Amino acid sequence: MFTYITRRVTGTIPVIILISLLVFMLVQSAPGDPADLLLSDEATEQDVAEARARWGLDQPVWVQYWKFFTAAIQGDLGTSFRYADPVLSMILDRLPATIELSAFSILIAVVFGVPLGVWAGARPNSWADNFGSLFGFFGISMPNFWFGIMLILLLSGVLNLLPSSGRDTYGIASDPITGFYLLDSILHRNWKALWDGLAHIIMPAIALGTNMMGILMRVTRSSVLEVMHEDYITTARAKGVNERNVLWRHAVRNAMIPIITVVGLELGTLLSGSIIVETVFSWPGSGQLLISAITARDYPLITGTVLTYTMIFVVINLVIDVLYAVIDPRIRFDK
Repeated sequence: MFTYITRRVTGTIPVIILISLLVFMLVQSAPGDPADLLLSDEATEQDVAEARARWGLDQPVWVQYWKFFTAAIQGDLGTSFRYADPVLSMILDRLPATIELSAFSILIAVVFGVPLGVWAGARPNSWADNFGSLFGFFGISMPNFWFGIMLILLLSGVLNLLPSSGRDTYGIASDPITGFYLLDSILHRNWKALWDGLAHIIMPAIALGTNMMGILMRVTRSSVLEVMHEDYITTARAKGVNERNVLWRHAVRNAMIPIITVVGLELGTLLSGSIIVETVFSWPGSGQLLISAITARDYPLITGTVLTYTMIFVVINLVIDVLYAVIDPRIRFDK
């Protein structure tokens, strides 16, 4: 197992380098000059030239990339053009909000999508299967930004049940410990702040997780439906095992591999897909930070944020591969 993990980690290094190069080149080729966008309208040509020299934009692209790459290896992602703060500290300040939103979204998707898929797969062509399929198609085909706007109009505008934007209400939150608002509220035993955080996160989490819920439901249904025709299921039934135990202890356990694969892949997708949802709900995460960086042509902040997403996605896939062997003992990576 250790050899496999080492090989996987080593294999991701060229991928990360290639992605950093690709993102850097694409950002550089985008129209618009950061100096023209970030300086005031009263700036002279000399001011623009000094800003370009200060940010290193007057050098060839390959020199800029080499400086960025050598600094990134040492943990320095550069300094933001727009905010004049270290990129890494800005990302670390915003990343907990994005991770918290993604984790809550995937929790909603798993809690509702997996049981619905198991229910539909165990009873094919029944009303449960038809309802689950309709729900799955709805979740897959619905744009999350449109669903988020509809939730705001209904739950905030019409019913006035939930806040429409932000992560917390001013003056309620306690001092941050981990950066995760819900966890910090529990650690401080600030139950009012905990409820306030849940009220703020429910709508963006539903808007972000409904698409994954539909995908997870469809994959779970197909996987369970395939497993239910295996010989060991017939044998378990012939031995008189309770149908509920047959379904959850035998069928679902052996159908978990594709389900976990989808969860891992979609978790990475949630991190990138949260960019639009964070904008709709004014959620102060790294996705909203990336949007502002793209608008201002803030090259270090754009590249650093995308590389952070890439690293998280690589780690998630590595964890998923390790979980394969834990769930299914037949899978061995040391051969």
